[in-house]
Amino acid sequence: MKAVILAGGFGKRLKPLTDDRPKPMVEILGKPIVAWQVEWLRLNGIYELILCVGYMKERIMDYLGDGSKYSVSIDYVVEDEPLGTGGAVKNARHMLKDDDKGKEEEDEDDDGYKFIVVNGDIITDLNIGKMLAFNGNSIAVVPLPSPYGIVEISNDSKIIGFKEKPKIDQFWINAGVYCLTSEVFKYLPEKGSIEYDTFPKLAADGMLYAVKYRDAYWRSIDTHKDVEEASKELLKYKGC
Repeated sequence: MKAVILAGGFGKRLKPLTDDRPKPMVEILGKPIVAWQVEWLRLNGIYELILCVGYMKERIMDYLGDGSKYSVSIDYVVEDEPLGTGGAVKNARHMLKDDDKGKEEEDEDDDGYKFIVVNGDIITDLNIGKMLAFNGNSIAVVPLPSPYGIVEISNDSKIIGFKEKPKIDQFWINAGVYCLTSEVFKYLPEKGSIEYDTFPKLAADGMLYAVKYRDAYWRSIDTHKDVEEASKELLKYKGC
């Protein structure tokens, strides 16, 4: 099993932190996001990693190297121009194929293998094995985290309690972790988004599943507030 980390993001909303580093190199508790991800993937039994890099790629490549210091193997696919999440995965196809298949076979049907794709801006401890139980393409989903605390109100309008930023279990959001089959390459754009260009087509064809993670730790690092909150959470949380 191989995993692709989409590590080419600019992280514009994290400036000035990303003035001198790509988004996956932003540190949480003194450790880059991408290092958290490599360790998590290794704990899930995934030792062959492919990083799709672009913006300030040298910072990531110099830090991770060949992966040996993490007891994994890391290869890199460099984007000369931004390809989007869908284009980045397609650009890594030659590294995801079985070792005994040549590049000339890329346009043929080569279904039969799976791989993991991870957005380069999340920290989680979700169990990837749960996704592998599905035969097709799947997306990890987590309950929608409320950005606000909520007030609990009784039927007679009395306030009976408060909850600080609860998870809203009625709604689920894309966690940025995907388990895909090689059939997905028929749907990927040369340049574009896997979330907006590929997944709706897979869903329309009945080829996409959701895997729910109700109790996993998950945090997307998009803003300075996310950096602060993730740091506080991870100090308390023992799963990551």
